[in-house]
Amino acid sequence: MSDMPPPLGAPTPDALRAIADELRAVAAFGLNFARPGSHDEERWEHVLAACARLAALAGGGPADELLARYHANHFDVGPMASGEAAVFHDGKLLLVRRTDDGLWALPGGITDPGETLAETARRELWEETGIAGRVTQLLGVFDSRLWHSEKRIHFYHAVFRIEADDPRPRLTVEASAAAYFGEDELPPLSPGHHLRAPFVFRQLRGDAPLPYFDPPDSSL
Repeated sequence: MSDMPPPLGAPTPDALRAIADELRAVAAFGLNFARPGSHDEERWEHVLAACARLAALAGGGPADELLARYHANHFDVGPMASGEAAVFHDGKLLLVRRTDDGLWALPGGITDPGETLAETARRELWEETGIAGRVTQLLGVFDSRLWHSEKRIHFYHAVFRIEADDPRPRLTVEASAAAYFGEDELPPLSPGHHLRAPFVFRQLRGDAPLPYFDPPDSSL
């Protein structure tokens, strides 16, 4: 094995994954419009296979397995949307403990077809905490790439403030725990939420814009 350092400017695994995801989105779009059995379909399939090989080089797993997943999940190339709920009670923010990573997060999830972002936030709040409420304000739309959500695909997270009819959470199958936390007592937070949860406290104090959006010149 060579002890020589990598060439200056060698791409990182994250950069390779980002390139693979971008090309995959283009290939999926092309395949959506290509006629079955056409040369266009053949070319886009070739691009899709190259995406799988590139993602494999970035540590995403075997290229053949990645390609099979790409074919099975054409929808997940992004961008996709999610709605999240910010519920405050006595100055504290409601968080749920996720079942996938054991970390805490704002209640929320992927927007279903035919559903507005605000409906998603309200539905996910109910499903994860048993709390019903009124959506009163858009706090912001957050780009998963800029807010370090570590999603495999590109997401837009829309966060809404919701006034709870009854702020007491109950345990559901969607989360392993739910509780309110002050700004100075936040628990270990899931990637992305580790930035958004403190940010909504700043918004509550008036120290951050309402609603927030990532400006056009934001850098990755």
